[in-house]
Amino acid sequence: MTLEQRINAFSKLGTFISQFSSETFQEQDNIPHNELFFEGFKHQIKLAQENNGWFTKANIIFSLNGWVNSLTKNQLTKWTSYYNFTENTSQNVAIIMAGNIPLVGFHDFISVLISGHSVLVKQSSNDKHLLPFLAKYLEHVEPGFKGKIKFTEAKMENFDAVIATGSSNTARYFEYYFKDKPSIIRKNRNSVAVLTGNETHEELENLSEDIFRYYGLGCRNVSKLFLPKDYNFDAFFKAMYKWNPIINESKYANNYDYNKAVYIMSEFDMLENGFLMIKEDKSFSSPIATVFYEFYENTKALQDTLEQETENIQCIVAKDFTENEIKFGNTQKPELWDYADNVDTITFLLNL
Repeated sequence: MTLEQRINAFSKLGTFISQFSSETFQEQDNIPHNELFFEGFKHQIKLAQENNGWFTKANIIFSLNGWVNSLTKNQLTKWTSYYNFTENTSQNVAIIMAGNIPLVGFHDFISVLISGHSVLVKQSSNDKHLLPFLAKYLEHVEPGFKGKIKFTEAKMENFDAVIATGSSNTARYFEYYFKDKPSIIRKNRNSVAVLTGNETHEELENLSEDIFRYYGLGCRNVSKLFLPKDYNFDAFFKAMYKWNPIINESKYANNYDYNKAVYIMSEFDMLENGFLMIKEDKSFSSPIATVFYEFYENTKALQDTLEQETENIQCIVAKDFTENEIKFGNTQKPELWDYADNVDTITFLLNL
């Protein structure tokens, strides 16, 4: 297969997924192999919801819509134009995927295949329904992918390189187990927001998307706020209110009630509005339904602090604070070239 063939195949996959990127799934005419796959993918979405209570229909649709925006011929061509794709010998690349949000390992999957390699996937049991079905569709629109995609639940064998995502604890195991293979090993990271107190209501409402989308389970979700001294929380809580229906969802409500009880029993100071708690804490990783915050006095000192904490931070949400900041509301809308942990996956794969 040529690079152009691979781009065309992923573009067709994006068109197929577009039928599922709104609340009402709409079968479209002239989608290749719809007679084989449309009803089947509806069923896989249903199974994904039943298998994982965090995978609501709304969150699955949000994830799919993001991929619809990325898997276009223009976006794929722009992404791949940054690199020199030579037809090197295909390697077998293993991917160990997390399962915290729907299709969280999809970017690694398409990166391996668009680089011309074969992929061996070990999925999380929390997210096992969507990707294998999309892989089958990909093989139908581009038969050249047949034999290049394998899924396994057994011990991974016969691979040349590995991309593994997990907790900081499992990362230590990965680093030891894969020490003789070229690898990308991803650990826990969290995202932060830097506020000045001058944010508009719209900006803070957009920030609520960064906090609540996927229930805050993603590494790109904001779990920590940096605030100026004497910050007034009224505007913040007012902007968060649009997400108040989230407390009606049982898994989230159970976590909220549990963490609130822990804070009260431990006599921790915290503020809450009935569906979100904010607590002063130096940690980056906050529990579900909680956001930590920390005050700062000097912008330059804060920039230096965050620079020192680079390995713990996935995204910095801010306005006119730092070069690589992300706009409010955009953490869960990465481009194809926005790599996790700032490690260029394509460069890694092309250098195998």
